[in-house]
Amino acid sequence: GLGFNIVGGTDQQYIANDNSIYVSWIKKDGAAYLDGRLQEGDKILAINGKELKDLRHKDAVELFRNAGCYVSLKIQRRLQPQNGPVDHRGDGESGGLPLAAILVPGLALAATAVWILLRYRQRM
Repeated sequence: GLGFNIVGGTDQQYIANDNSIYVSWIKKDGAAYLDGRLQEGDKILAINGKELKDLRHKDAVELFRNAGCYVSLKIQRRLQPQNGPVDHRGDGESGGLPLAAILVPGLALAATAVWILLRYRQRM
């Protein structure tokens, strides 16, 4: 996989009155961890250009599972003031900190290529 878990959706709101999808956990040494740009608590606004608005949790999970080898995420960085609760500012377009084009599965792609090469050699 991509090396991270998500929470949220219309049926499993992570934040009250918010149907958004959030990064809940990043697997150490996973693709997202190795890339280094995604952080726990980030709101994922879109994957491969498809907005993640008003989706059930399981539908969002399916989008991630079927994302392909190269994944582009549009995220909104979680902003945490020194004193007070975590806050999400703006819509990710202005005032927030949008990140785009996270190419996550480099390690997984390399491992898959090695596996395919080894399987191909075994059949010859």
